[in-house]
Amino acid sequence: MTPAPDDSTVPAAGSPESEPAATRPVPPRSAASAPEAPRTPPGDAPRRWWRRLRRGSQATPPDPRPDPALDQAPPPLSLQYRNPFQIGFLVTLGGLLAFGMLAALSALQSVVLMGVLSLFLALGLNPAVEWFTRRGAPSGLAVAIVALTLVALLVLGAWAVLPLLTEQVNALVLSFPAYLQGLRENPSVADLDAQFQLINRASQALTSGAWVEGMFGGILGAGVAIANVLFSAFVTLVLTLWFLAFLPGIKNTIYQLAPASRRPRVRYLAGEVFRRIGGYMSGLFLVVSLAAGAAFIFLNLVGLGSYSLALAVVVAGFAFIPLVGPTIAMLIVAVVAFSTSVTTGVITVIFFLVYQQIDAYLIQPRIFQRSVNVPGPLIVIAALSGGILFGIPGALIAIPTVASALLIYREVLIPALDRA
Repeated sequence: MTPAPDDSTVPAAGSPESEPAATRPVPPRSAASAPEAPRTPPGDAPRRWWRRLRRGSQATPPDPRPDPALDQAPPPLSLQYRNPFQIGFLVTLGGLLAFGMLAALSALQSVVLMGVLSLFLALGLNPAVEWFTRRGAPSGLAVAIVALTLVALLVLGAWAVLPLLTEQVNALVLSFPAYLQGLRENPSVADLDAQFQLINRASQALTSGAWVEGMFGGILGAGVAIANVLFSAFVTLVLTLWFLAFLPGIKNTIYQLAPASRRPRVRYLAGEVFRRIGGYMSGLFLVVSLAAGAAFIFLNLVGLGSYSLALAVVVAGFAFIPLVGPTIAMLIVAVVAFSTSVTTGVITVIFFLVYQQIDAYLIQPRIFQRSVNVPGPLIVIAALSGGILFGIPGALIAIPTVASALLIYREVLIPALDRA
């Protein structure tokens, strides 16, 4: 028979002896019985701070790789799942924004045209600045020399030419009815005049001043038109000098609009565009100067020296208009020459026709052989379109614009299509 356990030897429930050893609380050790922590030498304290700093400056672990199934782009939403009011609002807002931008461009057409023309003129003067820079002049000094030279030439030219030009133009207008009367004495012209009354109508229009009314709307309209032309010329001159002074910064700003990986290519293409525009504008100035000089010398040789300067200025003004400008100038000069004598008129027409051929096949190809590489039909279309849309400034900038577009077509579009 098993003896009953003694109550004095059985641990009571809840007593420390009855709990498992793993769950028994460890009695705190006294400070006297605790083992002494190892002391760190004084030189190891900075090392511990350095280790903490290294642990805190470690790079964060990379992000976990996403599920490949989630990498697939969601299918595009069809329009039937979108709100029709949202679609209508966005379409209307886009149409209004486009209409507003077109209206703003139409209202600022003259300002934008002056800015573009000034930039083109600055690119045309930039080769002169680069010429001084290559010879050791600072860029600021080179720009100042070119700008002051341009302003001095304009001021001296206006001071020397305007009084004589005004006198000759007034004499030409007053003598024009007499010249028409001289044309009436020619038998061939007299037959045409008897049939169509051309000379009488021209004489009445000139003497009555109807051409002033028709062109400008009276004396006040003529004054306003002259003031607008002078203001536009002054603003264009100021903008040209400003673009010329800050042209390197403008080019760098344009280059920075391209991504960094494509910036060298964009820099090359933009540099070629700027070079072509500048070469065309500077070459155009040379062509106009040669045409005006040749006309001035010829008119003095054939006995029209009293009107040579005024007619040379007319030739120079129309020489800026491609294709049709020289022909219009020839007709104006021929009318004055035929009023003097038939022989002078025939010689004048022959001279201008021969000079146009020399200019078209000898002078301009040598000047524009590097700057403009545009087929003939595109030159005709561009010149006519620019003149119809924006007048003389439009015809002036049309050809270099088409040349730049053809460069981008050859260098960008065709290689992209070949790689496709």
